Amino acid sequence: MRGHLIKDDRTKNPLVIPGFHAVKQSLLDPANTVREIWIGEGKRGTRPDEVFRLAKEKSIRVFIKKQDDIERLAPGIHHQGILAFAAEFAYLDLEGLVRRTSGGPGFRLILAADHITDEGNLGALIRTSAFFGVQGLILPKDRSAQVTGKVLKRTSGAFVRLPVAQVVNLRRALDTLRDRGFWIIGAAGEGPETIYEFDWKRDTVLVLGSESKGLSRSAREGCDQLVRIPGQGTVESLNVSVACGIILGEISRRRRWGSA
Repeated sequence: MRGHLIKDDRTKNPLVIPGFHAVKQSLLDPANTVREIWIGEGKRGTRPDEVFRLAKEKSIRVFIKKQDDIERLAPGIHHQGILAFAAEFAYLDLEGLVRRTSGGPGFRLILAADHITDEGNLGALIRTSAFFGVQGLILPKDRSAQVTGKVLKRTSGAFVRLPVAQVVNLRRALDTLRDRGFWIIGAAGEGPETIYEFDWKRDTVLVLGSESKGLSRSAREGCDQLVRIPGQGTVESLNVSVACGIILGEISRRRRWGSA
């Protein structure tokens, strides 16, 4: 079956979701906005069959397309010959994200990405955050990677589990969250406390800086505390997504099992 991308008010600028896992999770999401799916000619096996089945259950049309057509819409992305087209990614506002947080006093956890521009890193942050139960992600509107098809592929479908807010002014957002009872904790190599010494049993916004410059001055000044990951080798810093995993792993451990 061949066809053309559906044109209606919801898909004027459709979000292209590449890859089996991202497409599958999009179809399973109760709030899914998938309108159409493309599968490459000759694709056989359990994965395309599962996508066909899920799409049929949701009454979503599936089209068989030439690989060149798929590559044209997802260049340089390991799309596995499967694409979904959905409404544009729906960012929350800050208040909407705060309303999504849960877990009781001392257990709310939000991640703020301070002008992280690499899409691969952003995708890895989303996947890691979803794994460790982070309840929301904040992105600046400008000078920051946004949720794109490449980012969604890197998350392997985890994006459906993590609310994302887009804000005009990150510093103002951090100040607002402090007023709402959160501690604003920035990750920086010069932090006076290590992540293993800091008491994470509090409502927390973890702020991670950009790949090249770290925390911006504005975000740094908006933090209540800076913490560092202690290293033993000669490398001075870590990739931001790796640092994110280390810190979130420690937060999870301390909140679940205490200081031991």
